[in-house]
Amino acid sequence: MFTLLPINISLAIRSLDRNRFRTLLTMLGIVIGVAAVLTMVALGTGAKASVEGEVGSAGTNLVFVKAGNYTRGGESVGIVAGKGAAQTLVAADVEAIASQVKGIEDISPGLSLRTFVQAGDKREFIKVQGVATAFAKIYSWNISPGKMFDDAGAGGAVLGKDAAAKLFGTGVDPIGKSVQVRDLSLLVTGVTDGISDDQKEVLFVPWAQLQSSLGVRYLEGVTLAAEKAGEASRVADDVKAVLRKRHSIVASSAPSTQGYMAARGGVGGTPDDFTVETQAAQALTKGLYTPAAAFALANLPKLDEVTLDEMSDTLDRASGTMTALLASIAGVSLIVGGIGIMNIMLVSITERTREIGLRMAAGARSADVGLQFLVEAVTLSVAGGLLGLVLGLLSAKLIGWSLGWPATVPFGSMVLALGISAAVGLIFGSYPARRASLLDPIQALRTE
Repeated sequence: MFTLLPINISLAIRSLDRNRFRTLLTMLGIVIGVAAVLTMVALGTGAKASVEGEVGSAGTNLVFVKAGNYTRGGESVGIVAGKGAAQTLVAADVEAIASQVKGIEDISPGLSLRTFVQAGDKREFIKVQGVATAFAKIYSWNISPGKMFDDAGAGGAVLGKDAAAKLFGTGVDPIGKSVQVRDLSLLVTGVTDGISDDQKEVLFVPWAQLQSSLGVRYLEGVTLAAEKAGEASRVADDVKAVLRKRHSIVASSAPSTQGYMAARGGVGGTPDDFTVETQAAQALTKGLYTPAAAFALANLPKLDEVTLDEMSDTLDRASGTMTALLASIAGVSLIVGGIGIMNIMLVSITERTREIGLRMAAGARSADVGLQFLVEAVTLSVAGGLLGLVLGLLSAKLIGWSLGWPATVPFGSMVLALGISAAVGLIFGSYPARRASLLDPIQALRTE
């Protein structure tokens, strides 16, 4: 039987080629179904990657390091108040954190001041913040027009949109124009369109140049982004350990029963000369008095992990719903395509009844006749699957381009789609093939 397979494939191709338009219409259901399957995969992977990226930049992966340490009212809950302001956080600390703490995606030193900024004949008193190039990526800035300045280049400046309007006027493109900050003359490289107060009325400049202009060696803080939102607390703890070692701070000897805030304040030893806080913890304790903040963080020390779990569950449910919806559409298309194949094969058997009779009279067995029509159905279905594969890949590329998603189709999904199309041809071609194999040769020869 299998030795006749190449011959049957050749016969199937010739038979399908005789009625090209009918063959194309019959394949249409399979083409749409396979293309829908691949589009479903591309949408699923693209949406998941996009949402995961948004989750990663939503703030739950951020960790803030600030110079100095003072906790107002901490003594009431057993927390050392700290030493207040400090100038011990330096660039070498940032390098140590970046090299020794695993799981950091981006890191930016920072310092700031409020001063006059000159642009032509306009002079405004605004906030000037020194940051690294990575700062824009940490906060997922949309810089339009222009781009972020380059740390390795000659420097530059990025303006918040309100600051740009104040200095250059509404509707004026400031890109390439000069601003004067103290003794620094910088060219504007971009404008960020953020609407938050810590972005829209700020001039961002390279931190090293601002540090040099101020004549200082210390930093006010460090902002870093963890690779995974759920690891922000772990990264924060590792950053504390690195800074305590570098600043020769005696580790806390307080019992663990005093809770998270007590450990954070360095109870039982020398208090830290810095503070480290995740954005999740910062958001939870904003506006709370120290006892309430201590209670909240002591009972929910891994807030970022909880938040990530909730976001992941929501993402999985949304992804599952979308997958089920698209799978249903693809399934219906494949079933319709399969019914079309069954229908056209039955029509083909009716048209070729005399041919079947001649083959049987010449010595062909019922199994040979059945195999011929089964191979023809599978060939028709696989051809539709190949066209659907091309259409699906083009659709995935279009989705990726139009939505800005990394919409990719794994090789395994392509193989699966072709396998499904072959299975549809095998299932829906079985009945017509069996019907052809059961024809009476004598009756078939009498058919006009």
